[in-house]
Amino acid sequence: MTTQTMEKPRKATSPHHGVKTPELFATIGAVAGQPELARFTWRAKSHWVLGTHMQSQIGGYFGAGAEQSRGKTFTVDADHPAVLCGDDAAPTPVEFVLHALAACLTAGIANIAAARGVELDEVTAVVEGDMDLRGILGLSDEVRNGYEGIRIRITVQGDAPPEKLRQIVEQSRARSAVYDILTNRTPVSIEVM
Repeated sequence: MTTQTMEKPRKATSPHHGVKTPELFATIGAVAGQPELARFTWRAKSHWVLGTHMQSQIGGYFGAGAEQSRGKTFTVDADHPAVLCGDDAAPTPVEFVLHALAACLTAGIANIAAARGVELDEVTAVVEGDMDLRGILGLSDEVRNGYEGIRIRITVQGDAPPEKLRQIVEQSRARSAVYDILTNRTPVSIEVM
């Protein structure tokens, strides 16, 4: 991780750098008082388009004790590059995993920095994953299908000392849902209809 302290005056207003700090603390307080509000079920409805191209719709979810609607459904495509028999219409599913990890860590850094009153100027995450395709191609039972390893390089610039910025990154890692999903076994069940 690279950190850099920028000399600039603190802003006296909240929210910090776009994070809705009052709402963040209100959410933490509400969940602390009513733990059942912490139960969420996220959903994606996916369908095959053609070849290796597929598309997912992501909209409603259950959370905070009720069914929730965003008012908009997001459409996300995935495909494979030509070298892997696709049309390269979108990133691969495994690239979305890298994006999800970077997005989760970066959002966590922004929230934690805002809660601690640290102004951020830049947060950049470069995520790389190594994979041996012999596993998914059925050429080796000794090679796993997924990533052999993932590396993350995070650059953080803000108005706090480098050690405090490192602590913010570490707390983000410790609380990241995607990092947890990737580093701990998550039960997955498949039902064929």
